[in-house]
Amino acid sequence: MMINLLDFNKTGLTRFCEEMGEKPYRARQLLRWMHQSGTTEFIQMSDLAKVFRQKLIERAVVQLPEIVSDHEANDGTRKWLLSTGTGNAVEMVFIPEPNRGTLCVSSQVGCAMACSFCSTGHQGFNRNLRVAEIIGQLWLANQLLASQPDQFSSSNGTLTQVRSNKTERRPVTNVVMMGMGEPLANFENVVTALDLMLSDDAYGLSRRRVTVSTSGLVPALDRLRERCPVALAVSLHAPNDALRDQLVPINKKYPIKDLLAACERYLPAAPRDFITFEYVMLRGVNDSVAQAHELVQVVKNIPCKLNLIPFNAFANSGYKRSTAEAINNFRDVLMQAGIVTTVRKTRGEDIAAACGQLAGQVKNKMRRTKINANSSNQSMVTG
Repeated sequence: MMINLLDFNKTGLTRFCEEMGEKPYRARQLLRWMHQSGTTEFIQMSDLAKVFRQKLIERAVVQLPEIVSDHEANDGTRKWLLSTGTGNAVEMVFIPEPNRGTLCVSSQVGCAMACSFCSTGHQGFNRNLRVAEIIGQLWLANQLLASQPDQFSSSNGTLTQVRSNKTERRPVTNVVMMGMGEPLANFENVVTALDLMLSDDAYGLSRRRVTVSTSGLVPALDRLRERCPVALAVSLHAPNDALRDQLVPINKKYPIKDLLAACERYLPAAPRDFITFEYVMLRGVNDSVAQAHELVQVVKNIPCKLNLIPFNAFANSGYKRSTAEAINNFRDVLMQAGIVTTVRKTRGEDIAAACGQLAGQVKNKMRRTKINANSSNQSMVTG
């Protein structure tokens, strides 16, 4: 079986090279060819010895996710559907802005968290994405958005880039792990992909520009703090446990008090001096002025920023978006309490690329799901 080198960070790739009888510095060369130059053919990696290149051809590949569809919204937001095999597919979204380009990356095929307002959660859960399928999203976005057509050649439908010295021209400046899936439920693969995003030999992104969003897997939050502390966004969505139990079922296992305690533990290691709390605005559910005052009391002791997200509709959701007046009133209560608060601008809604709309194609394998809090991988256990 051929080994996909996109599954390795620098540590894994060094081990692979040593097993082939090569020096550790070969890993650095390979990383730069694959992730900085965007090269997928070993024959083109000209500073590798010919004997080593031949061994790589016989044992390894650089295999990217297959693009099923590509849509661009009126506002420039772009969404790709990527095949993950056996009829499953995930979505990734690029959001262009004047001073940055943000890529929203998926981590699982579907999601077992079952948040009631999220389209992905309604699809069920199939499997975790491999490292290559996670980092491959960033690889594809950078290459496809680079607007340098003369650097590309196509063979049998495979996109290959000829090596260029202009490796600094990368459209993606920020990555948010906010696509399909719960990133911390696929902990090892996500952290390995994060290693590559941060590595100077790969994408060289700063920790401040990479954000992991979680619905609140407390043990995994502590592990992320120790292993790879990047910017953190926590899906809160309610000011009390009773309501959050309904909206975000994982709250029954890790209630708000435990989640906030984990956030406090995370802050000393975080690249920013605050935690972002995400709060989807659902009409008549969690958007009253009284609930805003309650939320102030919940988060007042944690340095934080509140990101209010107008709900984005999908079929059979059962929810409606809060009115503009309700959102503004909610925001005003938070800001008057001294909490930095923003209202997220809805992007890509016309191609179902907005927050909470990603659904992909998921063959649900989940009959019952539980989080194994004692597992070192925070894996999904299905039966």
